[in-house]
Amino acid sequence: MNVLAGKTALVTGGSRGIGRAVALRLAADGAEVAVHYGGNEEAAKETVARIEEAGGRAFAIRARFGDVSATDQLFEGLTAGLAGRGLDILVNNAGIASVNPISQVTPEELDRLLAINVATPFFVIQRALPLLNDGGRIINMGSTASRFAVTMQIGYTITKAALESMAPTLANELGRRGITVNTVAPGAVRTDMTAGYNSLPEVVAELEGITALGRLGEPEDVADVVGFLAGPQGRWVTGQTVDVSGGTYLGPIARG
Repeated sequence: MNVLAGKTALVTGGSRGIGRAVALRLAADGAEVAVHYGGNEEAAKETVARIEEAGGRAFAIRARFGDVSATDQLFEGLTAGLAGRGLDILVNNAGIASVNPISQVTPEELDRLLAINVATPFFVIQRALPLLNDGGRIINMGSTASRFAVTMQIGYTITKAALESMAPTLANELGRRGITVNTVAPGAVRTDMTAGYNSLPEVVAELEGITALGRLGEPEDVADVVGFLAGPQGRWVTGQTVDVSGGTYLGPIARG
């Protein structure tokens, strides 16, 4: 469609899973995409190659979130790749998971979750603001975990709820520049990060059983919503959390 022709985008955690799908979608819409990755250089190169093979433009940036110098490394690579141009779209997708109940979450684990899932996107946004063009887009990747109780994800849930809370205030602050700020909240999606439980038929059946549309999500289901918010049709949506879960935990499922 090329609705993003001439635009630039940064997707953190863009080498795999939902991040890769988002990078591919934004590139297909015409944006040049900076694909951030933490350690899997091969996956990042594959994402860039897929974009280029389809006629798009992309470059990879390595920065291991959680390290002291990660944000500096990210923006050194980004400014070099942009070569004097501004940034139009920022997608804060990178994050880590937790599968421990409160009794097993250590101070070290919670500190790492907060550092990577909350502090990093916060300071990435802060650093991006001077680069971000008027009319730009900020899209944070939340989770439906902030909407309902999942005992084994309490640490992760806290961080996603904190990330989600940023959007209304940032949207209010940046709105006069025409910049929108939104959160996309996926449910259970088939990615390498969720392969551990998505490979268990009984778990998949349970998840499908509590989802109105009766299936797990695919990365492209989420990427399409990000593409909408990043594009011209998303211009009048800001400060919102968009649930992209196929209707998970909406209530009792009608049988019959």
